[in-house]
Amino acid sequence: MSATCFIVGAAPGGDRVPFTPQAGDLVIGADGGYAHLQTLGIVPGIVLGDFDSLGYAPPHAHVLSYPKEKDDTDMMLAIRHGLDKGYRIFELYGGLGGQLDHTLANIQALTFLARHGARGTLIDMHTRATVICSGSLSFEAAERGTVSLFALDETVEGVTLSGLAYPLVDAALTNAFPLGARNAFTGEKSAVSVRKGALLIVWEKER
Repeated sequence: MSATCFIVGAAPGGDRVPFTPQAGDLVIGADGGYAHLQTLGIVPGIVLGDFDSLGYAPPHAHVLSYPKEKDDTDMMLAIRHGLDKGYRIFELYGGLGGQLDHTLANIQALTFLARHGARGTLIDMHTRATVICSGSLSFEAAERGTVSLFALDETVEGVTLSGLAYPLVDAALTNAFPLGARNAFTGEKSAVSVRKGALLIVWEKER
């Protein structure tokens, strides 16, 4: 399935980046993300969560309510639902810039998606983040700003960077030293690839 699953979480800023769902896409409001969707004027297909952030169960035709005592975060519940529906492309809003533990949980959720054959991207006004495992990510020449790489496994092997200010060829990154921090786009097409391991890629637009 090439359609997109849009998930909006409760973190601040989840209502500042508009998006336009197309036919076949799925929009999920995860707990307080429902309020962000109301601000954006977007009607979700599903609303789910324990609703501790929102404070009430919303008046929506398709609501999935969960207890507060659960193993999954509300974002993970939404991701699992999207995967079960067959989606493999995920855009996650309202998942960055809030509480640090929630942000870290959402980064782990990106890894979960990558290891289940899907690609998830956390998006806010200036920053995007994704995780690749044994794969690659390309950027257009028009991209401006910085790009940083962080190993999520103990060692990530075969990291190659092309078209960036600081290239790498078949390098190894570890989760104990931030060698990949603060690289930069150069006005050329660029790419990041990895042979083995989970690699977090964070790129920030030039402000």
